[in-house]
Amino acid sequence: MAESLTLTVSLRGTRDVRGTYQLFRLTGLLDAFSEPAFRKVMSKYVEAGPKNIILDLATIDFVDSSGLGALVQLVKKATTEGGTVQVVTNPRVTQTVKLVRLEKFLSLQPSVDDAIANLETPPSE
Repeated sequence: MAESLTLTVSLRGTRDVRGTYQLFRLTGLLDAFSEPAFRKVMSKYVEAGPKNIILDLATIDFVDSSGLGALVQLVKKATTEGGTVQVVTNPRVTQTVKLVRLEKFLSLQPSVDDAIANLETPPSE
């Protein structure tokens, strides 16, 4: 059962814990206004575990530099805690991420199913 998250008026979503990972589905705007709430909430959930995060941004309308910064911080925190972050995107988010060349760092995935498969595949050396 997915837990509802209300981060700000412009950013909402759900959290679903599934075995070794947490799936967050967000909708709205990940921008300077919503970034502090996003950062605080995600930090709390990374610490609570499980440490692997799938962040579904397929229905996000807009990401600005503050939002990108929050995503980078999330990846760093999860990695420090021994987890991973996979970001499921839409064309708009992908374009924004590619502009700043963070697509590999943020582990962009085309779908939640691909992100789950990527979690279950051990990293190749």
